[in-house]
Amino acid sequence: MVRPFRVLITRPRDDAAPLAAALEAGGVQTLVDPLLVIRHLPGPPPALTGVAGLVATSANGIRAFARRSSRRDVRVFAVGDATARTAHEAGFDLVESADGDVDALAALIESRVRPDDGDLLHVAGTDVAGDLAGRLRTAGFACRREVLYRAETVTCLPPASAAALADGTLDGVAVLSPRTASTFRRLVQEADLSGACRRLTAFCLSQAVADRLRQLPWHAVAVATHPHQHALVTLICDNDGS
Repeated sequence: MVRPFRVLITRPRDDAAPLAAALEAGGVQTLVDPLLVIRHLPGPPPALTGVAGLVATSANGIRAFARRSSRRDVRVFAVGDATARTAHEAGFDLVESADGDVDALAALIESRVRPDDGDLLHVAGTDVAGDLAGRLRTAGFACRREVLYRAETVTCLPPASAAALADGTLDGVAVLSPRTASTFRRLVQEADLSGACRRLTAFCLSQAVADRLRQLPWHAVAVATHPHQHALVTLICDNDGS
């Protein structure tokens, strides 16, 4: 019997669930083993007076805001469809998706609101990628970042991932952020499992992710055509060996 194509998903657990479901629907078997753990930070509800909209560069920003505040009447600008879907599920009605990266998100905001409409509140974690706030400020917007959560990297390669790498039951690894890519590379090297990557394809959400993984001896490195989950799912399902 031919073994199903199997991909390791390294995302935080809440983010991994919809990705795993989409891949499983496409006939790809998944192993969810997060390399980042999300810790929500305590604090009061963010101040929304004079805020024209929330800016969300991850679904975790929306989840963290929803834990702090009952307000759902504020407009949300989401970096991608997964983040927008999380906002809808949390009860927000006014949600728009840039369906891309931070540059696409900035362009969406600039096309929808004016600087004098009010401030923008970036609901985020302690670590952010790109300079979204800088671009928005250049365009005349007042943008402040509210740190609502912390993404902590695991200290060693999780046992399930290590076992799957060692016994050859993986065909690929899905990596969606440069930070996760760097963490995976470091932990695999520390576990002396770099050689296992020779059998695997690294499925990367962006070129920035791929660049962080190049030091490992992959069978192949594949990059999604667009930096969103649907494109990554398509990439994996189109390269599942069937």
